[in-house]
Amino acid sequence: MSRKITVIGTGYVGLVVAVGLADFGNHVIGVDIDENKIENLKKGISPIYEPGIEEYLTRNLNSGRLKFSTEIDKAIQESEVIFIGVGTPPKENGEADLSYVFDVAETIANNLNDYKVVVVKSTVPVGTNRKIKEFIKEKSGTDNFDVVSNPEFLREGKAVYDFFHPDRVVIGYESEKSKEIMEDIYRSLYLIQTPFVWCNLETAEMIKYASNAFLATKITFINQIANLCEAVGADVHKVAKAMGMDGRISPKFLHPGPGYGGSCFPKDTKALVEIGRKNNVDMSLVKEVINANEKQKERMVEKLEKYMDLKDKKIGILGLAFKAETDDIRESPAITIINKLIEKGAKVIAHDPKAIENAKKIFGDKIDYVDNEYKAMNDADALMIITEWNEYRNLDLEMVKKLMKGNIILDTRNVLDRKKIKEMGFVYEGVGR
Repeated sequence: MSRKITVIGTGYVGLVVAVGLADFGNHVIGVDIDENKIENLKKGISPIYEPGIEEYLTRNLNSGRLKFSTEIDKAIQESEVIFIGVGTPPKENGEADLSYVFDVAETIANNLNDYKVVVVKSTVPVGTNRKIKEFIKEKSGTDNFDVVSNPEFLREGKAVYDFFHPDRVVIGYESEKSKEIMEDIYRSLYLIQTPFVWCNLETAEMIKYASNAFLATKITFINQIANLCEAVGADVHKVAKAMGMDGRISPKFLHPGPGYGGSCFPKDTKALVEIGRKNNVDMSLVKEVINANEKQKERMVEKLEKYMDLKDKKIGILGLAFKAETDDIRESPAITIINKLIEKGAKVIAHDPKAIENAKKIFGDKIDYVDNEYKAMNDADALMIITEWNEYRNLDLEMVKKLMKGNIILDTRNVLDRKKIKEMGFVYEGVGR
């Protein structure tokens, strides 16, 4: 049966969840305090760049199953299920900031007019769902509700696809009533035989952190192997391919590069270390992953310095987003790399198909921005590819040669044909090759 659902927060997670649940046939209200964002969403304009999102947004708005509002109290009162999808940014010490989550929990407590299922989608430290339950119970004076932990595993740039084709759905629950309601909500995924993992609240919370920390570890591992390949004369791509053929290892996330970034891995690895510290468990491996990842970003600038003194040099940057198919630059390797270049006295000219407006919020006028990849290399002493956008894979090398003043190309994603580039007289530097 169709359920009445409110999704609080319309960022990456909240918006994808809202359109996805509406597409499953539920009646969904997406709620946010940002009036401008809500007005745009009502018109079918997404606040984020995410392939496929506006098509689903328009379709479900037109069907009447999806609405957006700033009236949070009314939305909660009218709904049976409340999804919390607000941010949990890192504090200075790496611990997750839960203030937004508990602000929402208080609002829910003030509007418990009937039985509700409170579903926590936000990534929260182990033990938080139980604290939310106690907090709402204390504030509302009733226990006529259930709290469910339902962590998300959405990849930015593939979030819409991932919502409809998940590897698994993890649900931490305590009552059979809440389990039945969650089964109802996700019935469409049952029909395509998606695996469901039913567990307690703490296990669901831990699955999210453990998954992200493991993937971050895998990226960091192949980056360190890539660095060693450079030193000994091996090819990391062949190494990674052969490793990936082992069913126990798999080829996913074995792609060398300038380090991981984004809204999840940096935040969640730091939070996991902090959870370990609070529980007297040494997360030494994850700590080293965090350190090694930062060094990998800095190493990209050191690679360039082998060829030139960066002072007063013009460096063309291709890619600002932390990965392709997103406009998100949170913790992007490009930020560390560009800041280092500026520190060394270089002049930076940057291009990205989607992330320039977000980059301006960070760099302001410290760097120049261009609307075309070839403008970024005009008169450049060196060119750096930082994000693996498809349009950078097939650059017109004759044009590149004509435009650049220097001949150094640092391809941090290994997207270019090394042999072809060297034949044209460029000095090519990849990662682990």
